[in-house]
Amino acid sequence: MNPTSFPPVSGEQPRILILGSMPSVRSREEGFYYAHPRNRFWQVIAACFESEVPQTVEEKKRLLFANGIALWDVVACCEIHASDDSSIRNPVGNNIAELVDGSSIQKILCNGQKAYQLFCRLNDIPVPAVSMPSTSPANAAWSLERLINMWKTELL
Repeated sequence: MNPTSFPPVSGEQPRILILGSMPSVRSREEGFYYAHPRNRFWQVIAACFESEVPQTVEEKKRLLFANGIALWDVVACCEIHASDDSSIRNPVGNNIAELVDGSSIQKILCNGQKAYQLFCRLNDIPVPAVSMPSTSPANAAWSLERLINMWKTELL
């Protein structure tokens, strides 16, 4: 069985859509985005907005909604080995255009190069998309401080 992504998480007036590629094994087990404790996503987002790092799903949603951020994945389903983005095969894209069309979303940030490549391949949306350095622990070349600085320039 091929894994599937989660539904989008969006408040009433999001201005930025952050797209991952596909939820990790740990995220799929826990049922929410960026659940692996070594993924730095929630640390980065919290630091950018000078907030405490959220622990629960509700706290994570509040952080996103309070700062105009929607969250989803580029891929609806695919073949993937464990959580390795480079192993993604036969991706079927989520209907991102449906989420973005007529919304307040002004910018799309792709969390990692693979998410950006898949987004460009599977979508034709007239909203600017930016490839961001991945918050994944696999991206060891980027320190937490460097990630925060780069993400902050696009989020604020």
